[in-house]
Amino acid sequence: MDIKSFETLPLMGILRGIEPGDVRPILEAVISAGLETIEITMNTVGAADLIREAVEVSGGRIRIGAGTVLSEGSMKQALDAGATFIVMPACVSEVMAFCSGNNIPVFPGALTPHEVLNAWQSGASMVKVFPSGLFGPRYFKELKGPFDKIKLMAVGGVRPENIAEFFEAGADAVAFGSAVFRKEWLEKKDYASIGSLVSEYVSEVKRVKGRVS
Repeated sequence: MDIKSFETLPLMGILRGIEPGDVRPILEAVISAGLETIEITMNTVGAADLIREAVEVSGGRIRIGAGTVLSEGSMKQALDAGATFIVMPACVSEVMAFCSGNNIPVFPGALTPHEVLNAWQSGASMVKVFPSGLFGPRYFKELKGPFDKIKLMAVGGVRPENIAEFFEAGADAVAFGSAVFRKEWLEKKDYASIGSLVSEYVSEVKRVKGRVS
């Protein structure tokens, strides 16, 4: 994954707790909706196998990465399965060192100013501000005061109706998870509803970023 290509549509989907049978229909739904980047969390049962299947199913039509990476071991499992980027809820030093030293895009999680700075100085491609929903878009404006050169991704509490506000406040990217990949929709295999909502996110990010479809 090239971080510059991600920044052309800075929107990431987060898949957690899905079943093997969900991989193909979910990917087809989100790809059709225009999503270009998605992660599968490593605390999902059989995550490495799901990533491997997702890479095969996608055929290069969407970037596949691994999320909730908490150790060097799980990072290596994800990369061996075909993940092209790594996302963490916190800054794990050995993972940061490996990714930054091998040109693998890495998104460590941080919340406080100290954590944000530490993550960036450790080699983050972009810092995942999590959970963003606790503080909202205004927090990004505050962070961007001293950290105007640090790239930030809002994770948590992002909805189509507040995407513009997050970007205007200084977010460089946004992500969504359970707000779209809802348990009830997954249980009912309602992939059409998932795709429809993803399309709303994609359309709004394109509108805000001035990207023409």
